[in-house]
Amino acid sequence: MMKLSVFGLGYVGAVSAACLASEGHNVIGVDPNRTKVDLINRGLTPIIEKDVGTLIAKAVAEGNLRATSNPVDAVVNSDVSLVCVGTPSQFNGNLDLSYVRRVCEEIGKAIKIKGGFHVVAVRSTMLPGSMRSIVIPTLEAASGMKVGEEIGVCNNPEFLREGTAVHDYYNPPKTVIGETDEKAGEALLDLYRHMNAPLIRTDVETAEMVKYTDNNWHALKVVFANEIGNICKAVGVDGHKVMDIFCQDTKLNLSAYYMRPGFAFGGSCLPKDVRALTYKGRTLDLELPVLNAILPSNQCQIKRAIDMIVAKGRRKVGILGFAFKAGTDDLRESPIVDLIEFLIGKGYELKLYDRNVNLASLTGANRDYILNHIPHISRLMVDRMSDVLDFAETIVIGNGAEEFRGIVGNLSEDKVVVDLVRVFSERSSGRYDGICW
Repeated sequence: MMKLSVFGLGYVGAVSAACLASEGHNVIGVDPNRTKVDLINRGLTPIIEKDVGTLIAKAVAEGNLRATSNPVDAVVNSDVSLVCVGTPSQFNGNLDLSYVRRVCEEIGKAIKIKGGFHVVAVRSTMLPGSMRSIVIPTLEAASGMKVGEEIGVCNNPEFLREGTAVHDYYNPPKTVIGETDEKAGEALLDLYRHMNAPLIRTDVETAEMVKYTDNNWHALKVVFANEIGNICKAVGVDGHKVMDIFCQDTKLNLSAYYMRPGFAFGGSCLPKDVRALTYKGRTLDLELPVLNAILPSNQCQIKRAIDMIVAKGRRKVGILGFAFKAGTDDLRESPIVDLIEFLIGKGYELKLYDRNVNLASLTGANRDYILNHIPHISRLMVDRMSDVLDFAETIVIGNGAEEFRGIVGNLSEDKVVVDLVRVFSERSSGRYDGICW
């Protein structure tokens, strides 16, 4: 059992303190609000949330939970401090991190008095970079100690829903520990090792971003379902029936498929069907801002790739893979074709290689399209990948064909790579530049 202090007895803090104390940990809640402190010390809950009151009453009666307004008392009598204070929105949409900063100052000063190794885990929701720009320097300045040596720091996002927070605490979808060092991560790991859920240890910036990715995805799901429902009602279809069937597909619809950052979508289905549904919405006088934003967002990703290539400042460009997907010869609405046509128009010298498209130009179903609709592109096609690698100063990887893996290590020092599909596991550095990594 561990000695813990929980800073901030609002929604996340009260639930965390109650659940941790109910597991037998010795928990000290910390809040400047004397009413909250007094309520907990009397065995009462400071928030309205199912089961929290019962847990607090039991934990206080058993001596596992108490509250104070004295941060030094809390830190000196604990080994791990959980920061659960609010991060409200400012007028411009940015976060107000003044509460986080103030609490970190208090914890840092208390650690200086306490001495010894202390772990600070931030559960408050903060944008990527906040741990390193605010939390860590504030703790170090206030304590006079070094993070990674006398202080361990983690980001530990919570995934609690109001109304089911206690259930969610004990049944999390995942546990994420963003750690600055292994010792800090190990200390926090002991709190969650028994949970029946994926336990992920990562860097602090990734942990910060995971929470925002989750919440923005949930928000997107709500408005997507609402827009589909609005179309359904307008055409006399039950939107709940449609979405019930939609949600039964866990291979494509509700899955990791299509959830890898990379280049734009294309092909014969997605662009056509998005255009058709948004056109139908216009004929029904429906406002569909999310659905209407899909194609413009896709175009933005094409422009992003173009800007990356142009920024390299090299006029000879080689494209490896320009069918919209590896393993196909389909060039219909391939975003790589749009990219190629832009570069041609700007006077770049290009050579293109795609094994499947080369075969299609001879015998496949796309022969007419290649020769008659994009003849200016077909003239740039070469038969061997080595022809592209020898010619190009900038090499663009346009789809995930297996033969493109491993080329970076064999390129001469004067060549750069722009990877649109992540055929390599490396992040962008040096001569290698990934579109989203």
